[in-house]
Amino acid sequence: MRMPDQSFDRRDRFTPTPRPAWLKTLNEIGEGLDLKGMVPLSAESLMRQAIANTGLTDFGGGDYLEPLAVLTKAIDAEADLHLGGRLYTRAQFLFFLESRLRTIDWYRRFPQVDAEVIDRPLLITGFGRSGTTILFEVLSLDPRFRVVQRWEGLIPAPPPEPDTYRSDPRIVTTERLTRMIDEMVPEFSAVHKMGGTLPIESLELEYPTFLSEVFPMILHVPSYAAYLRGKDLTSTFEWQRKTLKLLQSRYKRKHWLMKSPSHLPHLERYVSVFPGMRIIFTHRDPIVTADSVTSFLGMLYYQRTDQVWGSGAVESWVLAMGKERAKLWDPIIAMIENGRIPKGSYANFHYQRFVSDPIGAVKSVYDDLGMTLSSEVAESMRVYLAKKTKGVFGKHEYEPAPTDLAESERSVYETYQNYFSVPNET
Repeated sequence: MRMPDQSFDRRDRFTPTPRPAWLKTLNEIGEGLDLKGMVPLSAESLMRQAIANTGLTDFGGGDYLEPLAVLTKAIDAEADLHLGGRLYTRAQFLFFLESRLRTIDWYRRFPQVDAEVIDRPLLITGFGRSGTTILFEVLSLDPRFRVVQRWEGLIPAPPPEPDTYRSDPRIVTTERLTRMIDEMVPEFSAVHKMGGTLPIESLELEYPTFLSEVFPMILHVPSYAAYLRGKDLTSTFEWQRKTLKLLQSRYKRKHWLMKSPSHLPHLERYVSVFPGMRIIFTHRDPIVTADSVTSFLGMLYYQRTDQVWGSGAVESWVLAMGKERAKLWDPIIAMIENGRIPKGSYANFHYQRFVSDPIGAVKSVYDDLGMTLSSEVAESMRVYLAKKTKGVFGKHEYEPAPTDLAESERSVYETYQNYFSVPNET
């Protein structure tokens, strides 16, 4: 029997498509120019512009200053952004700072917002690419839930009103920003469709804290990633809570529906910030999800740089195979076993069952959580899924790991797969 190739690196299988002609030309024009001077990304420059754009000056204390400074210095020193990438990053960061300014100002003027109660939110989490997104979309059709749409997550203040929720001018503003990604990397929509009115991950509410794992996922910033590893993210999760309180202060439904695979390693701390939280764990063959995640992250980096994998800065994210990745589930299993996550407050969603019996898989989740799936909601889910044929936005193509390597990796996932009854797909 041939021994598996231990030198195999999933990143080597990622091949980006050629850039659109306009972006290729723009980046070629930027070669050799002083991009840092043309498109500054320093904390001081960004803060100064955000103040000028909003007329506000209070960013809400100094807890954001250190991570913002570390992050922006890392971007300039390590991220190797092309001209298009710098323009997009500056536009994004200005939105984040302006959002922070407006949120702090709203709480100053309306302190009663802090009394809002986040009632038993429901979080979807699991390995990336394990069905979290499609489940998120399907459950959002249930009127008892409310999801955060991209426009209100990016610009939450003033809080949305029910009468203008679907016509708010911030939708158009957000569409213009997200269109940049569609134009820069058109195939990205096959992996993760973006749009002003589409729901976003909870992780994306963390941008204004500048203390979040979202940044090493989109930028090559190894020094920031090292800085982040030693930090307590409680304040980051508390900002999420602050944002949700603001958003529901004028328009609420019964429960928030949230989603973020990246919260899996921090679940115990996250739950402490959101008492009463219920959780859906999504499951799929961990070997298959690893292949897909690598391709997904490659596209994220390719949006901003030609050096897709940098200088090994993202190994902890895309090569967290084997024991390191499998161990993410050890504390979850322990929390279930010791009752920290009590029965009735969590459910398991199996992607493979969903593929063959979508409504049955969803009903099983509802049953585990003690909820009723009405016939009307189930029918709306069927109609939605019938229209959302696979590949409606394109097809996410990626090359899987060699069979012999997948077999050698699988042993480290044995505890996880046995505990949650996760079948092999390879």
